Amino acid sequence: MNKKITFALIFRKGGNDTLTNTKKEKQDEILTEATEAKDATVEATTKEATVEPTETTESHTNTSESPVHNPDEFDWSMDKAGFGTYNESQNDDLKSMYANTIKQVDEKTLVTGRIVSMTNDHVVLDIGFKSDGLVSITEFRDTPDIKVGDEIEVYVDETENALGQLVLSRKKAIAEGAWEKIQSIMEKGEIVKGYIQSRTKGGLVVDIMGMDAFLPGSQIDVKPVRDYDQYVGKTMEFKVVKINEVYKNVVISHKALIEDDIEAQKAEMISKMELGQVLEGTVKNMTSFGVFVDLGGLDGLLHITDISWGRINHPSDVLELDQKIQVAVLEFDNDKKRISLGMKQLTAHPWDSMKELKEGEKVKGKVVTIADYGAFVEIETGVEGLIHVSEMSWSQHLRNPSDFMKVGDEVEAVVLDIDKKEHKLSLGLKQLTSDPWEKIEEKYQVESKHKGTVRNLTNYGLFVELQEGVDGLVHVSDLSWSKKIKHPAEFTKKGEELEVVVLEIDRDNRRLSLGHKQIDENPWDTFESVFTLGSEHDGVVSEVNDRGVILTLPYGVEGFAPKKHIKKQDGTDVKVDETLNLRVIEFNKDSKRILVSHTDIWKDAERSQNSEKEAANKKRAANTTKYVEKINKKTEVSTMGDLDVLAQLKAQMESTPSTTKKEASKKETPIKETPKKEAPKKDAKKVEETTSADDSSGLTDIIGVADAKDADDLKQLTGVGPAYEKKLNGIGIFTFQQVSKLNKKSIDILESLLKSPGRVERDGWVKQAKELAK
Repeated sequence: MNKKITFALIFRKGGNDTLTNTKKEKQDEILTEATEAKDATVEATTKEATVEPTETTESHTNTSESPVHNPDEFDWSMDKAGFGTYNESQNDDLKSMYANTIKQVDEKTLVTGRIVSMTNDHVVLDIGFKSDGLVSITEFRDTPDIKVGDEIEVYVDETENALGQLVLSRKKAIAEGAWEKIQSIMEKGEIVKGYIQSRTKGGLVVDIMGMDAFLPGSQIDVKPVRDYDQYVGKTMEFKVVKINEVYKNVVISHKALIEDDIEAQKAEMISKMELGQVLEGTVKNMTSFGVFVDLGGLDGLLHITDISWGRINHPSDVLELDQKIQVAVLEFDNDKKRISLGMKQLTAHPWDSMKELKEGEKVKGKVVTIADYGAFVEIETGVEGLIHVSEMSWSQHLRNPSDFMKVGDEVEAVVLDIDKKEHKLSLGLKQLTSDPWEKIEEKYQVESKHKGTVRNLTNYGLFVELQEGVDGLVHVSDLSWSKKIKHPAEFTKKGEELEVVVLEIDRDNRRLSLGHKQIDENPWDTFESVFTLGSEHDGVVSEVNDRGVILTLPYGVEGFAPKKHIKKQDGTDVKVDETLNLRVIEFNKDSKRILVSHTDIWKDAERSQNSEKEAANKKRAANTTKYVEKINKKTEVSTMGDLDVLAQLKAQMESTPSTTKKEASKKETPIKETPKKEAPKKDAKKVEETTSADDSSGLTDIIGVADAKDADDLKQLTGVGPAYEKKLNGIGIFTFQQVSKLNKKSIDILESLLKSPGRVERDGWVKQAKELAK
């Protein structure tokens, strides 16, 4: 009840003080505070009523007996709002009372508060502010014994949130205080205790003074830790090694506490260490190149090559983690604290106990490693021999060792060389079979024919394998008689079978000279009689280059036409696959070269035609001169005779004037029948015969001359019967070869002689003759 009266008094005095203030805003503010005080009074009254029901009843009874308001005691100086007036001294007293009741609190600071009440969810704290603050009960899990009246340090997060509440946090208060302490601990290098809460990726989470710190797995112990879970729930000592001011992160280490002791132990151990000393250690870590052995605070490296005299692929083939092993000290460095250990050195070297081997002896072993240059075969534990790739096959073409064997294979080999000092053993695989070159002459005699497989192609030829270990070279010039091959790839490809002839054997250098074109007879002996100088043939253009044109002649042989000999009559350029009429201008059997010309043919034809025209003109001029002279002579004789006849006729006419005109006409007729017209007809026939003879001669110049004894059956040509065959023979055409050489000019002459225009082209004599001539 006393508390109720006190709050009411404060409320009233505060209201009076506000009336002295002329500003409306100040009045509203004080009204709000007064309202809050009144609510607090009502709440406190309600609680007291609940706690002391008897007293409340009595008070209520007493109040009901007397009037609520005593008019005599009412202060009529109050205004309508219920606020009275105070003098200056009373006003100061009320201000000091208000200031002592509520203190100023700043956000983001640490303050001490008193627990005024507790619920299942929150703890109510009085920090001396105008309202109490709430803190979640979960933030007091580490102190389950708290009670009302205890003072707790809390962090002022917000003085007034969106709901007008004071927001406090004990967790942030702990962190804020712990952060300053941890910074001090790190600067001084002090040791701090922490509780390992849980495992996380790469390490552990440790609670230090209410803050979460990270303990990396590498900082747990000097030895690698594979099971982090064994440390969860333990309390250990740590050293703060790193702090992140921005993210408020702390990194701690337990390993740092014991490293100083370990360094001291290492120095002491190395000072007492000697080469060859045998120590016991524990396999601490494994890598592909070896294992690290813990010698009791000092680590040493046991290289994979020092684990066993035999070859192993990985240390795990022989050792296990945490295994206790005996090792020998091979080398150590005082400054760098490095130690090299050996395990195989504790046993005798297998070469010392190996049985005696002799060169040429056969041994069996297991393939343990394959390299590009050969394979290592273990014939005894720790004793290996190398089979070089060149000793795996008699073939000159080296292949990959994996083509012959693989790791794990049991193989038999021949001992080639032994070096006990260097512990080296050379083995051979091909020596198990006989050398094919020992009896090479018996199987591969010179000029004998064989089949082989093309193994390799080069610019100068190709290599053919006749059998395993026996290869021969076919030079590019020995591939074809008729074609000039620039690269063997134009002729064949790898893996194909090729028939060859043995040309030469070099046993000492293990070489065979082979040929492919020698399978057939040399056709150039025949070509010599076919492609004679001046002979004409049809050729197909196969290649055009800067020097000239390469053409394919009959029988597949190649000919070459220089640039100046390939010009066409119409001035156009030759094209690939174009067929041309050619004349042989050079034949060299030794160098297998045929030079041809297309230009010579049509130029000779032009020259021949011009010559024929000149000869014909000369003959015609000579004949005309003779004819004119003959005519002139006859004309003179005839003229003198005519004068005599005319004189006689005139005398008769004069003596017999009655003579009719018919008679005169009859007498005049013989005079007109002079030899003037007969002579030209006879001479024209001679000119015609001369022209025909000239044409026939020009025709044979183009198609060539043939003997009647070599005559072909020309009746096989379309439209040619016995009569036409006789005509052709009369002109000088006896063979299909002659007909096949007909060109436009010669066709015109022939058709003129036969008096059958268009006959040759219409019946296709030239094309038929070419086929029949073959």
